[in-house]
Amino acid sequence: MSSSIQTIVDALTLEPVEANVFRGWTPEIERNHGRIFGGQVIAQALTAAYQTVAGRPCHSLQAYFIRPGDPKESVLYEVEETRDGRSFATRRVVASQHGAKILTLAASFHAEEPGLSHETPMEATTAPDELPRDAERWAQLPQVITKGVHPPVWVDALEMRSVEPMIMLDSTVMPPRQRMWFRAQEPVGDDPILNQCLLAYATDVSLVTTGARPHGLSGFKGDQLASLDHAIWFHGRVNMSDWMLYDQYSPWSGGARGFNRGTIYRRDGVMVASVAQEGLMRPAKR
Repeated sequence: MSSSIQTIVDALTLEPVEANVFRGWTPEIERNHGRIFGGQVIAQALTAAYQTVAGRPCHSLQAYFIRPGDPKESVLYEVEETRDGRSFATRRVVASQHGAKILTLAASFHAEEPGLSHETPMEATTAPDELPRDAERWAQLPQVITKGVHPPVWVDALEMRSVEPMIMLDSTVMPPRQRMWFRAQEPVGDDPILNQCLLAYATDVSLVTTGARPHGLSGFKGDQLASLDHAIWFHGRVNMSDWMLYDQYSPWSGGARGFNRGTIYRRDGVMVASVAQEGLMRPAKR
């Protein structure tokens, strides 16, 4: 396994502190960034919840980001065993630093059972093999070239290929939709919990930028874009070692907030997850 994806996997290996309390760290390479990546906190919180549940995969989670996390300090995850029913189990996780909450997360786990099914089909789009790697565009950013600023660890750990152009340093106004193929840079194995937690991590990479596209905003230019909340519904098992398509759409923005939705498909067109998020959007003063 490559060092970059292993870095994320290691970050999802939490330290038990006491009953239902776990400690997580930000990878050292990320500690000079201003705040902890939200997807990491969600993935670590889900990992903590899984430590208290047996034999039931998570089918949904909803999280609120309360304040930015300090990447130089550890995060404590306290799990409340809210309920264990015959089919469902519910957990509440509070992530905190210095005695202050940075995230709350509620997750529901469901024993697998057969049932009626339908899904919206994946639209035809450009295959990932026909698209350039997003990391190539990151490598051309002035702050990376001239200042040696290291991109977020997920730029190297996840192979991402955007179907629609990314907004980076320009101010191009684009439709409120973007699609991105993604997978782990190297195989991560078959552990369903690890694959699901890695998927939870990846869902926060680009979703907040979707609502910014019609306004030409970009965090690369100093515009403020930040996740306020995040919800995921897992429809089936995922394999982060294979390509998946993240189809993202923003139906609304207003009041300095943008609402975003995402649907994740396997390469064969099977829907595996749905995502929703509201993000803060504030243009930089220029």
